[in-house]
Amino acid sequence: MNPITHAQLDWDDQGRPHSRAFDDVYFSDKSGLEETRYVFLEQNRLQARFTALPAGGRLVIGETGFGTGLNFLCAWQLFEQHAVAGARLHFVSIEKYPLSHADLQRALALWPELAPFAEQLLAQYIAIHQGFQRLVLDNGRVTLTLLIGDALEQLPQLDAQVDAWFLDGFAPAKNPDMWTAELFAELARLAAPGSTISTFTSTGWVRRLINAAGFKMKRTPGIGHKWEILRGEFLGWPEDAPPPTKAKPWFARPAPVDGERHALVIGGGLAGCATAASLAARGWRVSLLERHAALAQEASGNPQGVLYLKLSAHGTALSQLILSGFGHTRRLLEHLHRGVDWDGCGVLQLAFDAKEAQRQAQLAEAFAPHLLHVLDRDQAQHRAGINLAHGGLFFPEGGWVHPPALCQWQAAHPLIEVLTHHHALELHRVDDQWQAHDGERVLASASVVVLAGAAEIKRFAPSAELPLKRIRGQITRLAQTSASEALATVVCAEGYVAPARLGEHTLGASFDFTNEDLTPTVAEHVGNLAMLREISEDLLQRLGAAPLAPEQLEGRAAFRCTSPDYLPIVGPLADPAAFQQAYAVLGKDARQVPDTPCPWLPGLYINSGHGSRGLITAPLCGELIAAWLNDEPLPVPASVAEACHPNRFTLRAVVKGKRAASLGGH
Repeated sequence: MNPITHAQLDWDDQGRPHSRAFDDVYFSDKSGLEETRYVFLEQNRLQARFTALPAGGRLVIGETGFGTGLNFLCAWQLFEQHAVAGARLHFVSIEKYPLSHADLQRALALWPELAPFAEQLLAQYIAIHQGFQRLVLDNGRVTLTLLIGDALEQLPQLDAQVDAWFLDGFAPAKNPDMWTAELFAELARLAAPGSTISTFTSTGWVRRLINAAGFKMKRTPGIGHKWEILRGEFLGWPEDAPPPTKAKPWFARPAPVDGERHALVIGGGLAGCATAASLAARGWRVSLLERHAALAQEASGNPQGVLYLKLSAHGTALSQLILSGFGHTRRLLEHLHRGVDWDGCGVLQLAFDAKEAQRQAQLAEAFAPHLLHVLDRDQAQHRAGINLAHGGLFFPEGGWVHPPALCQWQAAHPLIEVLTHHHALELHRVDDQWQAHDGERVLASASVVVLAGAAEIKRFAPSAELPLKRIRGQITRLAQTSASEALATVVCAEGYVAPARLGEHTLGASFDFTNEDLTPTVAEHVGNLAMLREISEDLLQRLGAAPLAPEQLEGRAAFRCTSPDYLPIVGPLADPAAFQQAYAVLGKDARQVPDTPCPWLPGLYINSGHGSRGLITAPLCGELIAAWLNDEPLPVPASVAEACHPNRFTLRAVVKGKRAASLGGH
């Protein structure tokens, strides 16, 4: 992985940005707005298409080259003017060198009439890092998915159907990599039937390459100093080219659910509330079932959780998910009350031994410094405000969150009905509806059900075989002292300690694979204090925790829920026995891809197994569930969606020739 760098800009005397890397302008020096509206909005007939969208309908626009976001903001403005209230706009754009926040703000200040849209974009233009980054705008009516990185690395991982393409990289002579046959083949793979396309260039070789990919391009009069531009539409994949690889049937999208858009979400923690919020933003009515008296009473109920990124320098599926999820959660937090609900105070991961120091040095090479950078011991002490034995890796955009506040904010949507004291013990499918039962009593029913109750989902027959395990974690609460107020950032080693929230520090958390009792134990308070001593002897003294009797300490315990490969389990679920029958041939030859459709359990989805990373992965996985259910562009790379797919365990069992009941293996 190469760290992504921000665009390097020069500004002319009219205040317009110019790319140093490509020696080219971002928009026309005559009128960037008029050119955007003519070349992209008019040639793709967007006004008529926005006007024709029904409530619940949506249009997906794809773009090569996000740049200053000018095309996006103009499309959003036109959508706002012409689309009905219940319609949605989904915009997907690729950018190798994203502008810094300050540069984006400066560039967009040139267009005062776009200010209401630019302000919303700038408010969410935070933690924009490598890979897929999702921004939710206008209360979920507009979704922007930025693919940060090289176009030919990012686009092949996009799972989407694009209705209109904006080809807007820098000029072909300046940036030939954005105008290749490989790139145009990706646009064709992603094009929905009847997809349109337009670009500011009329270069002959560009037109011929786009035509060869399956589009029919024609020259049309230009604007300003451009004599001609190109527009066209997708006719279909060229007959002489090998067809694009289809998704394997067990990872393909299930048929859309017919009838009323009503979903049951079982479990009112981070995963359940995030799923409910993502569905409600798309016009779904959601019944959110929670067995306790309030939301976020289990693992999501800790007073402080840490926005902590356990990354790999090798770009693993988990690392990509964490990077996308971190950005998404960090942007959601902008809606909450800073200082009480969350604080972006940064996170310091101590290099407590040589192996950890080496791992941190590798990460610092693989990622941009505005995501993470190494601090020596003196710098780390200055940043944390306390004495430390080691330096470490600092995440300036990290911090702590009060998870119940995030859950409550997400569940506050008018389309979400929160049903507390609703303890679903069984699931039955009756007349195309899923019914949640508590004994004889039917708690609720809907055509779609999402199981988001951590390891509790194993009680339901369809999901009983998923290999989820519970790990008990206990935190210790320590009263803030005048001396402990100095702690300025979250500090982690084997455990973590956070700056105080409402006069109290959170210290934790233990890992216990055997204890099934949630009563806090003295032994684990002792263990947490030992972790605190390892983090900082100085902080231990400042908290006055050394003389404290552990039996006087207060805390809480809850179960994390994790899978054997440490990835969450997210997506639609197949019937395990029918799956085994359908794909038994894989036991003899795992490379085969039978074209048998997957025996889905219609309308049944899972969002579980987030372990200790729920703050970072659960909200984005709510978006992933909503994308599956609404046939939208996925918010993560296709390889990551497959790595998190519930069917992966049944598939591994079939390949190994095991029966469906033994799904626990790697």
